[in-house]
Amino acid sequence: MTHAMNVLRRLSVGLTCLGAVLLVGCANVKLAEPTAAVENVQKAKASGIAPVAVGSFKLAPGKDQSLDQVVSIRSNRFYSPYDSSFSKYLAQTLSADLRAAGLLAADSRRTIQGELTQSTVDASIGQGKGSLAGRFSVLDEGKKTYDKELKVDATWESSFVGAVAIPAAVNEYMALYHKVIAQLLDDPEFRKAVAP
Repeated sequence: MTHAMNVLRRLSVGLTCLGAVLLVGCANVKLAEPTAAVENVQKAKASGIAPVAVGSFKLAPGKDQSLDQVVSIRSNRFYSPYDSSFSKYLAQTLSADLRAAGLLAADSRRTIQGELTQSTVDASIGQGKGSLAGRFSVLDEGKKTYDKELKVDATWESSFVGAVAIPAAVNEYMALYHKVIAQLLDDPEFRKAVAP
């Protein structure tokens, strides 16, 4: 009986140590796949735009490849679930919002393309901050009718405790994708380019 209790005690201590390592140690994590943002779906529906296709999204020329591949939050590294590409994550987020609004059409004559130009997140103790920027273009039967870089930023309270600060930073970073799409949907020039 005593031996069994000792084994259980050692196992309990081992699991506690493993939990502590997971909370404060290094980790490589894939972000969750994006889901539609209610506000963007409503915005898209109210915009009067015609159904559009979402084409290729890639890293902007001249940018360091790491910008597209990984974001580091304290000792953890986060990746996109789409070929470890945040430009593709931006495309999938846009697709999710448009699909939920009934405005995604692969056979549309108009295609939205994009380039990732900025992607940062910092979960420093006290205040976290992040930014995301992309150049969006609309091709209408191959002719470019819209081309603009859009940028969004965020700041938030960042805890000393990593187990609190890291998930908060991830949520804020992922929200930037919907935020930049909201800016696109609000742009009168974009709406004109994809009007019926």
